[in-house]
Amino acid sequence: MYSSMASSNSKIIFILFIVTSIFTPQAFSQGDSSCESQTDNTCNNKSKALTLKIIAIVSILITSMIGVCLPLVTRSVSALSPDRDLFVIVKAFAAGIILGTGFMHVLPDSFDMLSSNCLNENPWHKFPFTGFVAMLSAIITLAIDSMATSLYVKKHNTGVINPESNQQVQNGHIIDGGDQEMGTGNNNVHFHSHHHGSLSKDGTKLLRYRVIAMVLELGIIVHSIVIGISLGASNNTCTIKGLVAALCFHQMFEGMGLGGCILQAEYKMLKKAAMAFFFSVTTPFGIALGIALSKTYQENSPRALITVGLLNASSAGLLIYMALVDLLAADFMGDKLQGSIKLQIKAFIAVLLGAGGMSLMAKWA
Repeated sequence: MYSSMASSNSKIIFILFIVTSIFTPQAFSQGDSSCESQTDNTCNNKSKALTLKIIAIVSILITSMIGVCLPLVTRSVSALSPDRDLFVIVKAFAAGIILGTGFMHVLPDSFDMLSSNCLNENPWHKFPFTGFVAMLSAIITLAIDSMATSLYVKKHNTGVINPESNQQVQNGHIIDGGDQEMGTGNNNVHFHSHHHGSLSKDGTKLLRYRVIAMVLELGIIVHSIVIGISLGASNNTCTIKGLVAALCFHQMFEGMGLGGCILQAEYKMLKKAAMAFFFSVTTPFGIALGIALSKTYQENSPRALITVGLLNASSAGLLIYMALVDLLAADFMGDKLQGSIKLQIKAFIAVLLGAGGMSLMAKWA
């Protein structure tokens, strides 16, 4: 059953790439002559910009890999295991990064694009399309999140074996087929785990973690490709220099948030590696695609503004929903944080630091 879940999510990601490839040529086609990109900017230097873009591809790839892999490779460190306070604080910081990305980067970019003077007064200046699309995206994400969780809980609530981790699910509980002992008494199931730092989880909670990891990765992939294309197609060296540093910071800590979700989802190593790979390469892939299309790209063409603006709005709605509902609210209303006011305060500070850091980065990116 879990293989079908992976297959369906892979199909969603594949369809996303197909849709992007269909709309991208339209977005990069030449627009109206009145909205041609400015060429008299002293910062425009194609050869220097290409060098900076190559540096960006390498540096962003490395920082993305470090960020998403850090929670996965530090699992053996007891202080960073998912049941420890430090993990909760780091995850709250990363959630603040994702929240700041949605509110301070992706959403304002969409507002700017869809309210551009290069677009017709009617309908683009008559209706707040950015807010509308972001709202719809959040509602659709809620529907997918809720229905996917409900369906997978029903499918795995009958004592079937999980082929991913050799676990059995009975009445909403995960039973390890490997190194766990089970004892029953008074109709209760008790588990004794021999894995250091890991306790058996309720089946519903584990399934929630897996849905969250997949949906979050999907949203990150969308906006990462859009960011990459924008950087790769630009020849403004002044803009690129600031963007490279900001994106390295952004990708590393956003990767930490995603990596924490992947860790809690308890996938097998192959699937963990695949998800980390897709996250790491999407922005560099977007930059390479932007470089390839830079000759025909016009950032102020109506089609480019509409396509990228709508993609940014939908991505912003998804990221804001995931950060607030699936990451922050789920943890802050959970037993661990509700049981400790001191830990809640630390987590709140971590969220503010993460969101504040991304807000500061908005000055350059």
